[in-house]
Amino acid sequence: MKKQFTYIAAAFLFAGMLSAQKIDLNAMPKPGPTPVINIAKPKTFQLSNGLTVMVVENNKLPRVNTTLSMDRPPYNEGNITGVSMIMAEQLDNGTTNLSKDEYNKKVDFLGANINFSSNGASSNSLSKYFPEVLGLMADAIVNPKFSAEELKNAKERITEGLKADEKNASSIAEKVSNALMYGKNTSRGEFATIESINKVQLADIQNIYNKYYAPDNAYLVIVGDVKFDQIKPLVEKAFGNWKKSNTKFAALEPASNVTKTEINVVDVPSAVQSVLSVNNLNNLKMKDPNYFPATMANYILGGGGEARLFMNLREKNGFTYGAYSSMNASKYSPDFSAETSVRNEVTDKAVKEMMNELNAISTVKPEELENAKAKLKGSFIMSLEKPETIAKFALNQKVQDLPADFYTNYLKSIDKVTSADVSNAVKATILPNQSRIFIAGKASDISEGLEKLGYAVKYFDKEANPVTKPTAQKIDANVTIGSVADKYISAIGGLAAVQKISSVTLDATTKVQGMDMNMKLIQGKGGKMMMEMKMMGNTLQKIAFDGKDGYAEVQGKKMPLNDKQKASMAEPEIFPELTFTKSTELKLAGIEKYNNEDSYVIKGPKQTYYYSVKTGLKTGEIKVGEGGSMPTNFADYKEVSGVKLPFTIIQNMGGMEINLAVQSYQLNQAKDSDFK
Repeated sequence: MKKQFTYIAAAFLFAGMLSAQKIDLNAMPKPGPTPVINIAKPKTFQLSNGLTVMVVENNKLPRVNTTLSMDRPPYNEGNITGVSMIMAEQLDNGTTNLSKDEYNKKVDFLGANINFSSNGASSNSLSKYFPEVLGLMADAIVNPKFSAEELKNAKERITEGLKADEKNASSIAEKVSNALMYGKNTSRGEFATIESINKVQLADIQNIYNKYYAPDNAYLVIVGDVKFDQIKPLVEKAFGNWKKSNTKFAALEPASNVTKTEINVVDVPSAVQSVLSVNNLNNLKMKDPNYFPATMANYILGGGGEARLFMNLREKNGFTYGAYSSMNASKYSPDFSAETSVRNEVTDKAVKEMMNELNAISTVKPEELENAKAKLKGSFIMSLEKPETIAKFALNQKVQDLPADFYTNYLKSIDKVTSADVSNAVKATILPNQSRIFIAGKASDISEGLEKLGYAVKYFDKEANPVTKPTAQKIDANVTIGSVADKYISAIGGLAAVQKISSVTLDATTKVQGMDMNMKLIQGKGGKMMMEMKMMGNTLQKIAFDGKDGYAEVQGKKMPLNDKQKASMAEPEIFPELTFTKSTELKLAGIEKYNNEDSYVIKGPKQTYYYSVKTGLKTGEIKVGEGGSMPTNFADYKEVSGVKLPFTIIQNMGGMEINLAVQSYQLNQAKDSDFK
């Protein structure tokens, strides 16, 4: 009873407080005063080989975070571009003291993480194991073991990735836009190719290591549960034998913006979306007065879901899933970029809206500025909980030559920014009149609209070489939808052979994130189908449809197919080409490159088919479904019981390429129970 009275009294007291203060519960609370930030300053010493060591003691958690970074300008790798990437991979393959297996077992036993890059390394461990982990990290850096076998494995792995990237619009966009900004034969614009990777020899790796992976101008930042007076002997023992290189770096090749904004297009015939970016170079540094205003402008323009680009291109117009921008104040390559991916048919409209937003960002509303300040301050305060943030601050202070109180006054610097400051910063960092509007997409679908926007439109190939505008090839007057379909049927075995097929069973294998996966696909007349995907013997996904009803099963959970899904599956024939002449929705749309072959294009409302002009075989198709467009490539046709079928099927699902290697086909073996 006494407790009950206590609760009632407390409730009345709280109600009285609300009444007295007249709090509006619907109003967003105002941010409080800017807190004072205390950031631990690192204690520093330097080894005789030039390695600078910075230590920040933080005893809140029994962990230690170590980061090694090398402050050096980019260097040109020339005809062996990619060698630094391979060299960094080799650092993870054991040392002259420990085999690869021994090294990895020691790291795993200590519960640590050790990672290497061409520009440094990092580790994370419990503090009681820190001395051993530091020693392992240093052993790999000071005593690397470069082997011919691991070089061969790295080449094969990277080559496979590059082959996949040749059809990936995002990968093409990244390398070509960078090459156009800086020059494809420069240290900042070059990119790895299959040819350059194949030229890399073991001696090249050793040479790159000796010249560029060295303690000169390198920084080792240690943050965590450590004692400074115990660190120096550990570091001297671990890194004392690391040899200086005394490498003299060439001056960075000059780079400049275009004098007038232009559109640069790379034709990716298989692309169902255009990858779009607007880029320009600037001279922004972290110590510049413009740094905080420019950061604020970028946040308002494209910093997240509330930013202008996102609200315009996604929320207002529905062109994309997201649109963002970045302001990069790096020491050697400061730049600005705005990026998105949009449907082919709205590419020109998206360019127009994006440029409208870039032109308008010189003026910001007071509420936008206040919101940006609150978000950036909150993000900064939250980041202080991470040890890697403190390491980054310590490193930036040295490398970017920042004032000693830069981070201590970070929040105050944000508070001081005015609308006029933002406007002035934009004039020097976001240059809508001197930008490259870069697009990797299907030129035949997007060129006409782009050329009406008023900018010069230039075309490039996937190696960043200028090319003439891709033009549609003329179709012979005798070619029709029916003749294309007939040629395909004839190419795979003839009408009589195809009409005998009542079902096709396909077994294929692929790799997903490095793991083997098996797929079984059965197709029957009347739209019947069953697809099952397994990994390590377990069913990941299964779809079954008997022509009238069906279900989808994901990790053991069954869900009935809805009417829309069932309607999309109800194909009367296994080979839709048998019905092409009966359709009023299909049209012959021209000749395009697809899967590296000139192909006739037959378009329907939700599906596009491609057939080789030379052989008549189907080179690919693009289906439009609820989850977006899904391109599929067909190749490596072989005869199966009198009919030619593709043994290589490559599907692109949300940017991830699935390469299916068909192991076997069976014809006319399916039973009705297979579709249940």
